[in-house]
Amino acid sequence: MLKISELLKKDTMVLNLRAASKEAVIDELVRTLDKAGRLNDAQAFKRAILERESQSTTGVGEGIAIPHAKTAAVKQPAIAFGRSDAGIDYESLDGQPSHLFFMIAASEGANNEHLETLSRLSTFLMDETFRSTLMKAQSEDEILAAIDKKEAETAGEAEEKQEGYELLAVTGCPTGIAHTYMAADNLKSKAQELGVSIKVETNGSGGVKNRLTDEEISAAKAIIVAADTKVEMDRFHGKPVIQVPVTDGIRRPKELIDQALAGKAPVYEGGAQASGEDGSAGGGRPKLGFYKHLMNGVSNMLPFVVGGGILIAISFMFGIKAFDPSDPSYHPFAEMLMTIGGGNAFGLMIPVLAAFIAMSIADRPGFAAGMIGGLIASTGEAGFLGGLIAGFLAGYVALGVKKVLANLPQTLDGIKTILFYPVFNIFITGMIMLVIVGPLAAFNTGLQDWLGSMGTANMVILGVILGGMMAVDMGGPINKAAFTFGIAMIDAGNFGPHAAVMAGGMVPPLGIALATTLFKKKFTKQEREAGKTNYILGASFITEGAIPFAAADPGRVIPSIIVGSAFAGGLTALFNVTLSAPHGGAFVIFIGNIVNNPLLYLVAIIAGSIVTALLLGFWKKDAKL
Repeated sequence: MLKISELLKKDTMVLNLRAASKEAVIDELVRTLDKAGRLNDAQAFKRAILERESQSTTGVGEGIAIPHAKTAAVKQPAIAFGRSDAGIDYESLDGQPSHLFFMIAASEGANNEHLETLSRLSTFLMDETFRSTLMKAQSEDEILAAIDKKEAETAGEAEEKQEGYELLAVTGCPTGIAHTYMAADNLKSKAQELGVSIKVETNGSGGVKNRLTDEEISAAKAIIVAADTKVEMDRFHGKPVIQVPVTDGIRRPKELIDQALAGKAPVYEGGAQASGEDGSAGGGRPKLGFYKHLMNGVSNMLPFVVGGGILIAISFMFGIKAFDPSDPSYHPFAEMLMTIGGGNAFGLMIPVLAAFIAMSIADRPGFAAGMIGGLIASTGEAGFLGGLIAGFLAGYVALGVKKVLANLPQTLDGIKTILFYPVFNIFITGMIMLVIVGPLAAFNTGLQDWLGSMGTANMVILGVILGGMMAVDMGGPINKAAFTFGIAMIDAGNFGPHAAVMAGGMVPPLGIALATTLFKKKFTKQEREAGKTNYILGASFITEGAIPFAAADPGRVIPSIIVGSAFAGGLTALFNVTLSAPHGGAFVIFIGNIVNNPLLYLVAIIAGSIVTALLLGFWKKDAKL
């Protein structure tokens, strides 16, 4: 068994950290690993660490922070240790300063032994006595001795085998190194303290460990799923299941166990969906089914939309009609770009949307029917709305067919999957779509005529609404509803609404970035540094860059960005700006004829950003430095 002291060496320890902030801690420990020769690329490793932090803080409470990443930027697996007697604000789950810092650097090709060793450290840190020993240690040798002693004490420990368990649990985090095992250890420790038998399955980087068996699932009173990553959920159908973020397993093990034993866990009725795919940003709680299915379709459709849209935009650089062989501006490369982006990528947009909505509802049996239904909608000019209907129709048809065929003899189970399901699902979905595609196409035409007939005042109101929606929840359901509407309008040939959508999505990070530059006293040093990044995020149409600022001061930040975004959206409509690319931010504004009036579009975005910045400067109080 690989020892922790083989990964943590004296040259990767800092017993007296100079850092006074979270970012400074990360910088200092990254430099320590780099100086010790453990990294291939320090900057790339730091980016991986920050990416993990953006998912959820690794300040787990009890004075501990475990920043970690698994990346090719690591030359050899290693651990850096840092200690701060004064304590550093690391945005910990319990809101308390952190004193002990373990930065885990796992190489992309790290073997299971390395990963298990790294995860073992996480469980040791849950022991208060062990943490106290590390705080009191006077030298690097004492740190290593304490770790070796702890490993010796736990060597050979194995999970007790028994016939059945009262409770079962599954833990998993995106990286699968630290939080996964800390949640598992806390659940087991609290269960032992309460006299409750529990078995915990871990979904870590080294794969699934301690897998739950069908017999154990059948006998258990309830299952706790504390995970922010994909977990096999179909096996829990009909069982009481509590689904929470992995951090709840670390911070609230007793409450979870009490809830499970009290019979307050909802019965899981899902199909083969996976936990962690429907957790809400910031809260980790399950989203409503409709929104979850819709977002599964939209997220899988986006690569086709963005990739195809950008290729179309590049083709316009040769001339707006350069793809047409009969046009004087014809260029063969422009035709190729349009064929790839418009004829194929955009052509698959609606079928892919429908297929993945159906798959979210009914797993693989719904996929083929959703794809066929989406293709019928696309070729029948039923547009985006037709694709949405096809996806939900195919998904629920597949569930219905599965239920109807559930009582067939067991000998026909194999045939059901490869023959009955696809034939019935495609036939029923296809027949219904052929019947309704005509009315849907007529509705689309009517909608376009209505939008085209709207006066300037009404278009400005629509622009204000769409722009403001983009800032309300910054990547959440309201933001995505506006974005989805904009894409639907592009698909239908109306390019005005999406101009307001993209302007509204760019303003929140840009306005905040501008505020951190103009009103420095209103922001901490860490916020001012994050503000610089928001210039890039805003220009790239990544609204989520505003989330950390909104979370820290929602009462002032959210109204400010909504007003600025709504103002920008209204201006785009007032200026009659159109945008034919679905994504790309500032990088597509001056390409060809993507935007009909690039300068006025830029004016709208800058004006909205200034409004947000001024409101923040007026409302926010001076930061406590």
